[in-house]
Amino acid sequence: MADLKLEIVTPERSVVSETVDSVTVPGREGELGILPGHAALISGLKSGILTYVKGADSRRMVVSGGFVEVSNDRVSVLADTAEFSDEIDTAAARAEIDSIDRTMANLSGEELEDARDRFERAEARLQLAAGR
Repeated sequence: MADLKLEIVTPERSVVSETVDSVTVPGREGELGILPGHAALISGLKSGILTYVKGADSRRMVVSGGFVEVSNDRVSVLADTAEFSDEIDTAAARAEIDSIDRTMANLSGEELEDARDRFERAEARLQLAAGR
């Protein structure tokens, strides 16, 4: 019995548009579980794994950047990036983590925050690709 309309969009494409039973998103202040009848909200997204359930099926994807809006049993995710596990280049994600690890000690301020965001996104990509 699916009751939530889920829309996931990036600047490049519409990723998901379907009716689902529940959605879990990585909000800036922590993970948000959304069921039908959820109170209206807007939250920033952090890099992490978004999960949605429809019947007995569950799908997971990595999202990063952007925000989620919940209103009237509609969940709108406007993300900078959104990828399913089969779209992830694990070698590129590992290389990005290694590169960031080497340079993070020399960064500060906004550059350091940007590096942390990229690191979190690469880690989430590897977690999803590994099935965790």
